[in-house]
Amino acid sequence: MKVKPKTCLLTGSGLLLSFALWTILILRVDVRPLGQNGTDIGLAALNLWFHRLTGVHMTVYTLTDWLGLVPILICLCFGGLGTAQLIKGKSLRRVDPDIILLGIYYVLVILLYLLFETIPINYRPVPINGMMEASYPSSTVLLVLSVMPTLSFQVWRRSENVKLRKAAAAFAAAFSVFMVAGRAVAGVHWLSDIVGSLLLSAGLFMLYRYAVLATDRRVSKERR
Repeated sequence: MKVKPKTCLLTGSGLLLSFALWTILILRVDVRPLGQNGTDIGLAALNLWFHRLTGVHMTVYTLTDWLGLVPILICLCFGGLGTAQLIKGKSLRRVDPDIILLGIYYVLVILLYLLFETIPINYRPVPINGMMEASYPSSTVLLVLSVMPTLSFQVWRRSENVKLRKAAAAFAAAFSVFMVAGRAVAGVHWLSDIVGSLLLSAGLFMLYRYAVLATDRRVSKERR
């Protein structure tokens, strides 16, 4: 998992730029009033084709909705670790820098989620409990793909146990694939919503990883 900070920075920046361009495409290309109550849908041909292909499966939607608690639990566990370090050390300086950065990263993900909830790019293909809800990017996919890689990354940093490292990486990968696939076939999002979440979450994680590696390098130089 050794990657140069600059590589993470360039990759993360490129992914976020791709997310911005993807969002512009959704707003500008093949926009038709074919959503709920005649709302506009960008990349309409692609989105409608995929939605008709998958159909709507509310059981899958409900399952993935409940499983969305897993990344929230992981966030709470890391929050507990940071709180324990703070209480034990009686100073924020005693909290590991990567845990502080992780908290900032999680807050940023939440703020972006709230931003897109207040400024909807488009709405879900189907009503949820009779309500129209913002659909872009998929909040569940954004949460899962923003949090699960941090589980693997943190376990890799904090444990020398190879089996534990591999188990954490395998679990994070398998859970992420299942949730993305489940959310896609559930039919409660347009395909463009899923792609947008993939680009945004991957970009954010790579920038978090850059911040951690850059901090490691700075601390290492200060200790020499």
